[in-house]
Amino acid sequence: MRTDLFDFSLPEQLISQHPAGERGSSRLLYAHDGKLEDRSFAELLQLVHAGDVLVLNDTRVIKARLNGNRETGGKVEVLVERVLNQHEVLAQVRASHSPKTGSVMYLADKLKVMVLGRQGEFFHLCFEHDNDVYALLEKHGQLPLPPYITHTPDEVDEKRYQTVFARYAGAVAAPTAGLHFDDALLQALHDKGVKVVHVTLHVGAGTFQPVRVEHVQEHAMHSERYAISQETADVINQAKIAGGRIISVGTTSLRALESAVVNGELVAGERETQIFITPGYRFQVVDVLLTNFHLPRSTLLMLVCSFGGMNNMLDAYRHAVEKEYRFFSYGDAMLIKRKDN
Repeated sequence: MRTDLFDFSLPEQLISQHPAGERGSSRLLYAHDGKLEDRSFAELLQLVHAGDVLVLNDTRVIKARLNGNRETGGKVEVLVERVLNQHEVLAQVRASHSPKTGSVMYLADKLKVMVLGRQGEFFHLCFEHDNDVYALLEKHGQLPLPPYITHTPDEVDEKRYQTVFARYAGAVAAPTAGLHFDDALLQALHDKGVKVVHVTLHVGAGTFQPVRVEHVQEHAMHSERYAISQETADVINQAKIAGGRIISVGTTSLRALESAVVNGELVAGERETQIFITPGYRFQVVDVLLTNFHLPRSTLLMLVCSFGGMNNMLDAYRHAVEKEYRFFSYGDAMLIKRKDN
């Protein structure tokens, strides 16, 4: 399958640079049974049913971006991809010359960091400091807004590029479908009889990478860590037996769920996933997907096309451009009923 099949034209002004005035005030495109309905996000409450299970990704975005200098004087920018332990991380490093193993950087003017080596595209770094990495990033780091958001992170971003249910630190990008929810809507869903459960998938920077190869199957998928509790697995498995729908909030939740199926049953645990979902994939868990609009040629657009049907989803994206929906992380949302496997 050719990668250019997943390309589309997007006017720059539709790339949302700031969140909506309030959580839940975005628009919602409802795609189901070959139809498209222009809705508001607040109407989500009308589109779910008692007995459905809403699955949220409770990862928390860390302040993963740090600027500094090499010991020899050149400037560097570090984007932490994954925290390995109290002092070590894997990170992207941007510099005029690739740093060598054993070299030293000083980040945020005071943090001494040694390069321990490389793992593929990432550098293995050690923070030589008494405090653990999470504390150092929180104090000295910058929120890692996506590359298509052009302003420097401010106080609004500190709050709004984080879900209200964020709990476990580790992501370098927000699970953006979850940004639309506020506490009042979550309570209203609960009151309606919708079960709300959580998974944790720490979103990596690879989520923003376009597929650059000519054919989709040649793409090397990035790896992400996820965890599913026994409680969440039990609720979902019981709902499936009872005929309830599993509604994944975001492609990250979906990737975790679809990665954790064994013999048709969701299995609890903590694992790595490199699942690459493209048209032809047979979904085993998720029935409905709530998601934002994704980048052209991205693995997430391929996932959405697999879920809702390729022609249906490309038509939906053309409709969204025509109706001037807001795109990407701070943009509007889309609710997709799964096209039958």
